[in-house]
Amino acid sequence: MFRRRMTALFTVMLLIFTFSGCTSFPHSEFSNAQKSYDSITDNCQLPAISSEDLSSKLVVSFIDVGQGDSIFIKTPSDKTMLIDAGTPEMGERVVNYIKKQGVRKIDVLVGTHPHTDHIGGLPEVIQNFDISKFYMPKVTTTTSAFENVLKAAKAKKLPIYVAKAGVTLYLGTEIEAKMLAPNSSYYEDLNNYSAVIKITYGDTAFLFTGDAEKESEREMLNENYNLKADVLKVGHHGSSSSSSWSFLKEVRPKYAVISCGKNNEYGHPHRETLEKLSELGITVYRTDECGTIVAVSDGKTVSFFRIK
Repeated sequence: MFRRRMTALFTVMLLIFTFSGCTSFPHSEFSNAQKSYDSITDNCQLPAISSEDLSSKLVVSFIDVGQGDSIFIKTPSDKTMLIDAGTPEMGERVVNYIKKQGVRKIDVLVGTHPHTDHIGGLPEVIQNFDISKFYMPKVTTTTSAFENVLKAAKAKKLPIYVAKAGVTLYLGTEIEAKMLAPNSSYYEDLNNYSAVIKITYGDTAFLFTGDAEKESEREMLNENYNLKADVLKVGHHGSSSSSSWSFLKEVRPKYAVISCGKNNEYGHPHRETLEKLSELGITVYRTDECGTIVAVSDGKTVSFFRIK
């Protein structure tokens, strides 16, 4: 039965993926839990803002999906991108949030890597929106979450493009968007396959790192990429397996956003990560404390809000 199921899965993949040569191998989805650490400061008293006040700006919503990631981006020219969609249970929440912004089409959809807390909600998204381009890294797993993404994409006849360093994403003429990772074709840990995306608008920049860990961070540093960003989506929910000193010092963010679930079993964010961010004077926002966090750029400065 297992052999027949796997044969069917790989048949689906051959029909839908625009790349070939993927390999499947077992991975552990999560690192061991460590004791969590309270926030250094309370940054959750965010002013409210309505969707109507956000026109002609770059709006980045870090959607509260519990222990997972989902980031919705809307540009001044109304181009849209969604990076991840949390677990399967959070798919409807992500869809509803996007629809409330008056959006019916997603120009760029990215599944950073095939872990359930990142791609689990993607089938719901694919079913509810017109998608122009869909990216995932060139790696497979045997999870039902991954299989369901493939099935949803196949049903919509949506090809999957390879997410890798060097890929340029089109989000309008005023936005520069590029993938900086993954830089290798094989990693022992699935987290390091994470698509890392940098978006620049005017004098401001955002860096979204998925669950990229220190190995991927080291590769980006070795490639001498321009990693400087005003806002860093902290890797792997604030785990100590990410956010090396050298990486943080190169990015030099003013703000860091950590997406994690309240009282999660993994202890995210880890004490070590929070202490590094504090020592570097970085203002931290956490979805487990603040709920959905909205960062708004006018091309010169970045401000943080909550949606009314």
